[in-house]
Amino acid sequence: MAILKINPISLYDGSQNGLSHAAVATKLGLVFVSGQVDWSKDFAVTNTSMAGQAEAAMENLTTVLEESGSSIDDLLQVRIYVKGEVSDHMEALGPVLSKFIAKARPALTGVGVTSLASPDLLIEIEAIAQLTD
Repeated sequence: MAILKINPISLYDGSQNGLSHAAVATKLGLVFVSGQVDWSKDFAVTNTSMAGQAEAAMENLTTVLEESGSSIDDLLQVRIYVKGEVSDHMEALGPVLSKFIAKARPALTGVGVTSLASPDLLIEIEAIAQLTD
C-alpha cells in the first residue's frame, strides 16, 4: 500500500520528532492527520485563549487536509484534546467547531487531558478524512 507523508511548508517541521502532519493511505482513500495545535513554524504558541488556539488548530487542520487532497468537508472523525475538563470549554469551542465542521458533521470526540506537547497549549485536534473525489 502506498503511504504519502504530508508536511506543509507553511507549518512547523515535525521531522526532528519523527512525525508528519498527515499520512495518506492512497489505496484506502484515507487521510490520518496528526494532532494540530496553535504552533508557528518555530513552535511558538500564538494565542492564549481556548477559542484562539482552537481556531489556529482548525486552520492548520484545513491546511493539512488540503495538501493531502482532502478537505474539511471530507472529515470522518475528529478528536479534540483539551487541557482540563471538556465541559469547561464548550462555550469557547462551540462557535469555532460550528464555523469549521458544521457542514461535515464528522464523528467527534472530546477528551480532557492534563497536558499537551507544550505547557502553553490548551487544545490539540486530530482527524481522519477521506480523499476528495
